[in-house]
Amino acid sequence: MQSYLNIVKKVLETGEPKPDRTGTGTLAIAGALFEHDMAAGFPLLTTKKMPFKVIATELEFFIKGLTDKQWLQDHNNHIWDEWANPKKAPYGHTPEAKEQMLTERDLGPVYGFQWRHYNAPYVSYTTDYTDQGVDQLRQVVATLKKDPGSRRMLVVAWNPSMLGEMALPPCHYAYQITVINGRLNLLWNQRSVDTMLGLPFNIASYALLLHLLAQETGLKEGRLVGFLADVHIYNNHIEGAEEQLTRDPGAYPLATIVTDPFTSIFDWQAEDTKLVNYQSHPKISFQIAV
Repeated sequence: MQSYLNIVKKVLETGEPKPDRTGTGTLAIAGALFEHDMAAGFPLLTTKKMPFKVIATELEFFIKGLTDKQWLQDHNNHIWDEWANPKKAPYGHTPEAKEQMLTERDLGPVYGFQWRHYNAPYVSYTTDYTDQGVDQLRQVVATLKKDPGSRRMLVVAWNPSMLGEMALPPCHYAYQITVINGRLNLLWNQRSVDTMLGLPFNIASYALLLHLLAQETGLKEGRLVGFLADVHIYNNHIEGAEEQLTRDPGAYPLATIVTDPFTSIFDWQAEDTKLVNYQSHPKISFQIAV
């Protein structure tokens, strides 16, 4: 996973100080490219221990189009705990605002809602949105099976008319599928890149999505590419980033994943996919910036 470490190194060496919404402060660069060939293995970082189950359950949450934070918590996934629908729990840094955000279950029309119900009027996490809005993911799957050479297989999470209802405007805001020579490739776009904490999750999540789409269509797994815009390292992550660069990425081979049983991406559950032969350097803790 040298491609990822090269990004970390570039931000540390050439990044410029930039204030941010959270008040933490960052080093930032304008633009980077992540590339990985899935034939080399599953891109779960080995230079620090990564929680694959958390990544997989979040992806299941997105694929299902869910917006209830409690579903994630019931699956022992707490990466969305601090956020909430700003219409119900306005964003803020006061103890009162933070507590309200923690206790509010509704995330608003975030990623999965846009993937599965794009532009449907949003009411609540309890609302039945069956057949409402545009099911972009289902359209992509249908196109993959009917016309795999299409260059129009895109899913977009960025919906300007609904940003004010989202717990967090999408950082990774769109992805495209292409098929070349029988290999399924996934290319995603990201406006804001938390290099140390978020990006390793994004890489593994989109790699898993690529894997599932390949399972769905019988195509071989191809290339994973990330087009990254504001690429930053938070000031309180710099020490951990420097530690990670001292670790040998070749010390452990990349793991693989196996999904069994598999009937459809729309029936898939995170527990259906197993991580095989994952070894890594020890965990590095990075505090989340809210």
